[in-house]
Amino acid sequence: MKDDYLERILSARVYDVAVETPLERAASLSNRLGNTLLLKREDMQPVFSFKIRGAYNKMIRLGASALKRGVIASSAGNHAQGVALAARQIGCAATIVMPVTTPQIKVAAVKAAGARVELSGDSYSDAYDRAMDIGRRKRLTFIHPYDDRDVIAGQGTIGMELLRQWSGPLDAIFVAVGGGGLIGGIAAYVKRLRPEVRIVGVEPVDADAMSRSLAAGRRVKLRHVGLFADGVAVKQVGRETFRLARDLVDEMILVDTDSTCAAIKDVFEDTRAVLEPAGALAIAGAKRYVENTGIRNKNLIAVACGANMNFDRLRFVAERAELGEHREAILAVTIPEKPGSFKRFCAMLGARNVTEFNYRYADPQQAHVFVGVQVRDRRETEQLIARLRGNGLRTLDISDNEMAKLHVRHLVGGRAPHASDELLYRFEFPERPGALTKFLESMSHDWNISLFHYRNHGADYGRVLVGLQVPASDRREFRRFLTRLGYSHVDETNNPAYPLFLA
Repeated sequence: MKDDYLERILSARVYDVAVETPLERAASLSNRLGNTLLLKREDMQPVFSFKIRGAYNKMIRLGASALKRGVIASSAGNHAQGVALAARQIGCAATIVMPVTTPQIKVAAVKAAGARVELSGDSYSDAYDRAMDIGRRKRLTFIHPYDDRDVIAGQGTIGMELLRQWSGPLDAIFVAVGGGGLIGGIAAYVKRLRPEVRIVGVEPVDADAMSRSLAAGRRVKLRHVGLFADGVAVKQVGRETFRLARDLVDEMILVDTDSTCAAIKDVFEDTRAVLEPAGALAIAGAKRYVENTGIRNKNLIAVACGANMNFDRLRFVAERAELGEHREAILAVTIPEKPGSFKRFCAMLGARNVTEFNYRYADPQQAHVFVGVQVRDRRETEQLIARLRGNGLRTLDISDNEMAKLHVRHLVGGRAPHASDELLYRFEFPERPGALTKFLESMSHDWNISLFHYRNHGADYGRVLVGLQVPASDRREFRRFLTRLGYSHVDETNNPAYPLFLA
């Protein structure tokens, strides 16, 4: 089967529309990692993503009658642009069904390429079902984004280019994984010619369908997927891509949102290019791999697979990048409420740059301070905490506390001493009209909203922190309300940051 893919990849038709992208050394990042990290710049494709390769290779092989009827696809964006551009090049009609949460930059790009766009559903799965229904009724050929052998072979031309561009020693290739078409194609080619090279897949911690499937030995379907890296937000990997990954992928690495943001910044500093979150996953994975293994003086390749970034997401990326690189520590410190305490506390911070400081008088005996401090690495954070605690200051490291980073830092000082029976929940609301109304209409009128904090992060889902006064006798009804509502939620009532700053 590997030989079959080798032949398919060697004969793939991609260069009518795609370009051979450069393989560039990331100088600054390589120096920091102690290894040579090379970036395969698929963000430099005409549609700013590798997806054009597989889409065109599939479509150019269709028969004349199929092309005359037209094609249809479902996609959150990059595959859609690939299909639209391929259709324009070939001269056939294309319909793209996209989730309503798709970033506007991707919707506009697809329309600009001449394709008809229909927005349907909240997820890729919803869009897929709608596309399949339209395709059956209108006899359109469905162009799958990843679970198709011609699509996989088209993506595999990246592996062919890599080995031609770099013939020296090579330790590992890092590839972002959504449905698995990209890593399947690259692995099929590289493992045939250079079996000693490790193929490492990288997924977000909240969209890890391939990792779970490989661990289980079967395809696992996720109930929910995180949408920050929307290009890989897939609930279930493909049958063929899972088979290839099971045979050819050496390792899977999971990275969080902060690490992805840090990788976006790393690539920008080396290239002045801004990758989308999915496009930066491979770089984040390479960094994690070096950290986990301690390797030095090796050659690594990371596929920078896309750059269709919504501009308004950059605010969130910039905010979280320093945390992802462990160059900022977020601390909750309790100091005595008396003259000189603040000055003494600042002296303990030394010459470090304070990135954020939030405080409000609330108690005659003690004050709770929310502070952000620039550090070199996690070790320096640990040293700072030890110093503060050694001087009698109760200190909590909340650098990895999602609620604190998203909400508490903007709400410090907002206390409600008379809010009895308060529960604190973090929700993800679909970023569209009517989401809040649905929440309020589903809730019992007897429950008072005692806290509500929302901040638009330029993402597909709005993150909302809500305090609700729910008597103990109503807790069972409250759980039923959460089930009826259907929004992703986390109980933060026992979060250690809550009593320090909000309760």
